[in-house]
Amino acid sequence: MNKKVDFLVIGTGLAGLSFALKVADYGKVCLVSKTKLQETNTRYAQGGIAAVLNEPDSVKKHVEDTLIAGDGLCNIDVVNMVAEEASGQIEELIKWGANFDKKESGEFDLAREGGHSEKRILHHKDNTGEEIQRALSEAIFTHKNIEVLEEHFAIDLITQHHLGKLVKRHHADTECYGAYLLNLKNNDVTKVLSKVTLVATGGAGNLYHTTTNPIIATGDGIAMVYRAKGIIENMEFVQFHPTSLFNPGERPSFLISEAMRGFGGILKTQEGESFMEKYDKRGSLAPRDIVARAIDNEMKTRGHDFVYLDIRHKDTDEVISHFPNIYKKCKEIGIDITKDMIPVVPAAHYLCGGIKVDLNGKSWVKRLYAIGETSSTGLHGANRLASNSLLEAVVYANRAAKDALSMFKDYHFEENVPDWDDKGTTYTEEIVLITQNMKEVQQIMTNYVGIVRSELRLKRAIDRLEIIFRETENLYKRSKLSKELCELRNLINVGYLVLKMAQARKESKGLHFMLDYPKK
Repeated sequence: MNKKVDFLVIGTGLAGLSFALKVADYGKVCLVSKTKLQETNTRYAQGGIAAVLNEPDSVKKHVEDTLIAGDGLCNIDVVNMVAEEASGQIEELIKWGANFDKKESGEFDLAREGGHSEKRILHHKDNTGEEIQRALSEAIFTHKNIEVLEEHFAIDLITQHHLGKLVKRHHADTECYGAYLLNLKNNDVTKVLSKVTLVATGGAGNLYHTTTNPIIATGDGIAMVYRAKGIIENMEFVQFHPTSLFNPGERPSFLISEAMRGFGGILKTQEGESFMEKYDKRGSLAPRDIVARAIDNEMKTRGHDFVYLDIRHKDTDEVISHFPNIYKKCKEIGIDITKDMIPVVPAAHYLCGGIKVDLNGKSWVKRLYAIGETSSTGLHGANRLASNSLLEAVVYANRAAKDALSMFKDYHFEENVPDWDDKGTTYTEEIVLITQNMKEVQQIMTNYVGIVRSELRLKRAIDRLEIIFRETENLYKRSKLSKELCELRNLINVGYLVLKMAQARKESKGLHFMLDYPKK
């Protein structure tokens, strides 16, 4: 069953949902989730959303903090724009029904996180993303112009290539006419033609064995846009969250929010010694890249599998009130965070690079927008400041919606797009090939392209990844489609981009730390 819609939105986190809500009054929207609408990276965001709401804070301070974290690679125009437009988009989220914690006085209970000079983080307990996801999902399901396709996997974007027209390796020549979707319930492929397509598929945390991302974060949007001749940039900047719960065998890793260090939590060795002061005068509140490298170094030099986060010195009732989900999760595995230190380890958390877009979220492929973690806006530079990601998603959703609404009526459906052709393919019984290759990709990236890198490690990684790439492409060409095969193919694509861009950057910068090029 093929479809025609004004707006095709691939991805159902904060970026995709808020864009859909903003354009749905003006045209028909098809919203695509490869699992359920609520299962997104947004849902797992604990800490909060950054915004300047009152004095002594200021937009200027938020901008400065963002630029410092970004290590010289932020786009200043983007940083100014996002910081200035933050408060207006917070009002929009509240209007849609999102609740943020308040003090008894009625003011927002703002938190401070690593890299921030002031308290400016709005939060809902320690499950802010889940609260935002809930509010927007309810608004989506009640909108008559939005069709939700759950359990549909976007295979590839439709461009001139599918019309048999030659597309040069140049972004300016490419137009997007929609996408092919795999219905995961019956394995049929649906062709969706659209006037405007938005990719908001989140990050690629599952490139790594230890990640805080849900297992659906496989870089699908970035891989699709790369194959469609879009521009991808800054993929070497993979942010590792310093503190995920050390609980071997659990995947994804449970996040111990940065807000816990903002609240006064102290990082300690297994011997109980505080160590962050050796690495940065800000101690446990230093930016994430510094903290993650410090923990990595302490673990390696001591031969330990984890370090501790100590919150025992804070008021018991306040700890439980601020972090109810972390308290509950730790209690389930025998840790009482009011009496015991929490074992933590860094985990792949956020991708600062992605699909290159302009100030309106427009990619370098015509009629195609990309927002949220899957995009590269210039806000984060070489390292994202804590709680700027949800903010970026909602600000860019607003700008992309305005831009798309000003253009979409001038676009027409491309009528000559063929249906998906899978002649000559068969169902593979060799699922072990897919699962084993997935594990190998994750091990390669974890061991060689993690928090600390070297030219030798990167060379070894690319040699091994090329073998898996060839095996997987051969399997893809002869097999019927499956979600597992498509995700593996996308992760290999994205891993290759991380590696090639890491090899090209001959310096240590932000999240990209090279032993061969010590930071001056």
